[in-house]
Amino acid sequence: MRKSFDGLSGIVQNEMRTDPLSAAIFIFWNRRRNQLKLLHWEGDGFALYHKRLEKGTFELPMADEEQSVVSIDADQLLLLLRGISLRYIRKRKRYQHARKVVHNPAVQSGAVPGF
Repeated sequence: MRKSFDGLSGIVQNEMRTDPLSAAIFIFWNRRRNQLKLLHWEGDGFALYHKRLEKGTFELPMADEEQSVVSIDADQLLLLLRGISLRYIRKRKRYQHARKVVHNPAVQSGAVPGF
C-alpha cells in the first residue's frame, strides 16, 4: 500500500499489460484485504482512491487460481466497496438497447448546436 500514482500505473503497464490511461479503474489490495486503492485516469491526470476498513475485509471477486487480472463492472465495484458479498448477488434479466454509433461531424469537432 506504499505505492502511489507512478508505482501503481507501472504495475498496470508492466505486470497487467494494460494501458493505465484507459477508461478502466484498477483495484489494488493489501494482503490482509482490509485496504484497497483504486487508480483511474480522468483524462487530465490520475485519481487515486484509498479506503481502509476499521473492521472486516474486502471480498475478492471470483477468479481462477492462474488469473492475476479479473474484470468486474461498476455495479460489482460499488457492492464490493459497500461490503456486500458478490457470491450471492444475482442479476435479473434486463433489456439492453443496442448502442448506435452516431457519425455527426458537429459532435466530433466539439461544436454544440445553438452555442
